[in-house]
Amino acid sequence: MPSYTVTVATGSQWFAGTDDYVYLTLQGTSGCSERHLLDKPFYNDFERGAVDSYDVTVEEDLGEIQLIKIEKRKYWYQDDWYLKYITVKTPVGDYLEFPCYRWITDEKEVVLRDG
Repeated sequence: MPSYTVTVATGSQWFAGTDDYVYLTLQGTSGCSERHLLDKPFYNDFERGAVDSYDVTVEEDLGEIQLIKIEKRKYWYQDDWYLKYITVKTPVGDYLEFPCYRWITDEKEVVLRDG
């Protein structure tokens, strides 16, 4: 089963971090992954200025990654988040960067393309 390493960079502005749930979906030329919750047990994810890495394992090869989808869902109360960028290391060792550099507010899905 292929594994991707996803690195998420949160902005360093005041109140840029979030405690909300963050989900990631990878979209490739050969298919789409399941929605993955990005969370490390006993760790405060997505803090201001943090760069966090996660391993995302998929059922089958997705081909060349074309885009990623980020979903933010409320945990305790509505919390805005400033996402700088996401990088994806593919199973063959290629690095892709998906720039965002914006606030993600409310419960919505954001689509990022390779930059």
